[in-house]
Amino acid sequence: MKRLLALFVFTLVAGLPLGCAADKKIVLIAGKPSHPSGMHEFRAGCLLLQQSMAGVRGVKLEVHDNGWPASDAAFEGAAAVVIYADGGGRHPAVQENRKALLDSLAKKGVGLGFMHYGVEVLKDNGGPEFINWIGGYYENSWSCNPMWAPEYKEFPAHPVARGVKPFSNHDEWYFNMRWTEGQKGVTPILTAKPSDQVRDGPYVHPKGPYPHIQAAKGRTETMMWVMERPDGGRGFGFTGGHTHAHWGDDNQRKVVLNAMLWIAQAEVPKNGVESKVTPAQLAANLDDKPTPAAKKKK
Repeated sequence: MKRLLALFVFTLVAGLPLGCAADKKIVLIAGKPSHPSGMHEFRAGCLLLQQSMAGVRGVKLEVHDNGWPASDAAFEGAAAVVIYADGGGRHPAVQENRKALLDSLAKKGVGLGFMHYGVEVLKDNGGPEFINWIGGYYENSWSCNPMWAPEYKEFPAHPVARGVKPFSNHDEWYFNMRWTEGQKGVTPILTAKPSDQVRDGPYVHPKGPYPHIQAAKGRTETMMWVMERPDGGRGFGFTGGHTHAHWGDDNQRKVVLNAMLWIAQAEVPKNGVESKVTPAQLAANLDDKPTPAAKKKK
């Protein structure tokens, strides 16, 4: 009788859908609205990535907008936290006691990821933490942010690059990060060689050119990277994502979705995360931003 009961219980548990009780939770934090329509669409971008991950079993993406979750309870049970927001001194991660909160999560093995402007923090406010969490960060006037179209042709043998095919988008791709010493623990994922013209500027801000950027002509640069921390935790930085329409590129979307799974220590599918996005999905959930003409009237 006991054997029959044990077999019955096992059958019930085995029959449950994967992820029913143990989904890995990935918290996506979308920054407050900024920039003109179609740019820095943090909320729409996060919701689109959430939709694109819907077919992956065993993970659950939760989107929190307006810069930070309403309660720190949102981080309970998180396997990873990804922030897509404005950076610098306004970075949501460096406000109040949030660096300490994220650091405590990182020390528990929670993965951390930052996208576009979200990879930029101040050298003395967030810089040391980013070096520890993800291996690098954008430093104003050291790193640069030109509008250009890097050609991503080759990828490393890494789970985050699974199924990613060559692609190119004209966007604000940052490069020349501040790195861990010797880039220890860092694996470049998206790399390309800026032309001499790109290095000569202008950059978006400050316009440059910066002599140290010009002096590195011919060097391959890293626009997306991952890091495995000494404690086993993981992180990534992705410098693209300025232009919302580029989330319609299957390969840009895939490499970011793969990265989210990887830092959450979930299995990345053999061919990467497959998803499709329609024009209607791209046009949905955009922030209500005043047009330049409307601003002039005020």
